[in-house]
Amino acid sequence: MTLIDWDQPKYLDLPDLTMAIFQAGTPRKDRPSVVLCHGFPEIAYSWRLIVPPLVEAGFHVIVPDQRGYGYTGLAKSDVRDAASVSLYDMQHLCGDLAAMLDALDIDQAVFAGHDWGGLVTWALPFYHPSRLAGLIGVNTPFIPRLTLEPIEAFRQAMGDDFYIVAFQEHGRAEAVFEADTARTLRCFYRGSDFEQAEAVPKLGSGWENFAILKILDSDEAGWPGKPILHPADFDHYLRAFTRSGFRGGINWYRNFTRNWENSADFEQNVDVPCLMVCAENDPFLPPSMAEDMPKYVGDLETHLIRDCGHWTQNEKPEELSRLMSAWLGCRFG
Repeated sequence: MTLIDWDQPKYLDLPDLTMAIFQAGTPRKDRPSVVLCHGFPEIAYSWRLIVPPLVEAGFHVIVPDQRGYGYTGLAKSDVRDAASVSLYDMQHLCGDLAAMLDALDIDQAVFAGHDWGGLVTWALPFYHPSRLAGLIGVNTPFIPRLTLEPIEAFRQAMGDDFYIVAFQEHGRAEAVFEADTARTLRCFYRGSDFEQAEAVPKLGSGWENFAILKILDSDEAGWPGKPILHPADFDHYLRAFTRSGFRGGINWYRNFTRNWENSADFEQNVDVPCLMVCAENDPFLPPSMAEDMPKYVGDLETHLIRDCGHWTQNEKPEELSRLMSAWLGCRFG
């Protein structure tokens, strides 16, 4: 079932941003719309296999290319210098989603997020609580505020080469990624047969601590795992990142410390209905990270997708969409 032309977005004029969104289904007064938020390095298209089942279940679905990505691109005031990094902090990212609902004349929605999209959606209760009907975490759990400044915590745990730490140097990672966009994306979009936690430390060449810049400097023939995308789908991603570059998305990572500082007074509590879908073999966001969520999320349902790595919407779309549709139908149908 093809419901969306993924090369024909609707554009919304938001504060400092022209946001590209894709929609399917019909808005209804008796149930909330569902907003699907992508992660890094992805785009709205990553949800392409999830949209039809949700629409078939009777839900209106909205899928944005978020700030810095795809057809949306950079903030209007971004002059591509280090001072513009703050335009990609959590206040802006959450504000975009609230402004998107305003532009569509929608009061509340259920927000689902994968990877970085999950971090953003789990922050919405603190920035725009009135806009939430419910939350769905895909791989990304609710993570309470760290006691230690995040970048220092990452550095202590994983070293200076760890990708989040390496991303902090303005201009460096995006230059490496954009020197060969296709190679960069081939490195990221690899399947779960190598994403077994016990195997990662043995891989070497940067895989042991996800040192992406070191990995990209290694022989591609030695990269573990296998590509997960059909060539036509890979081409869609490639065209998107050739168009937008990587800088906007990497800037999200450069705001870890700012977001941490700005969240000092947030009460670590989420009080809307929540679904958490974990992926068994995700090395970046392992299911163990979700174990403490009941302490902070009062109304929580959790599921585990077996034999699935990080790219859940691509690896296990049928199972993910079934879990999401069932929960949405039960709570909001």
